[in-house]
Amino acid sequence: MPNHDTRHARLFRNGRSQAVRIPREFELPVSEVTIHREGRRLIIEPVEAAPLRELFAQWTPLDEIFPDIEDLPPEPVDIE
Repeated sequence: MPNHDTRHARLFRNGRSQAVRIPREFELPVSEVTIHREGRRLIIEPVEAAPLRELFAQWTPLDEIFPDIEDLPPEPVDIE
């Protein structure tokens, strides 16, 4: 049942895949989506970028120990 949030969209072939042209007013602010079926419907949902703290939690600590680096004074610079 159409409402003010419903629009027709065109399907087309892109190589061996079928693609849909999404109208501008439905544009998603992401570069990736997930797609799944619910009965005869295809549901397209944005893939949100993971917050930085979630990425840090997924990383394993480095085994390598970094050496201390001597903090040297800057070299003189000739401004003339």
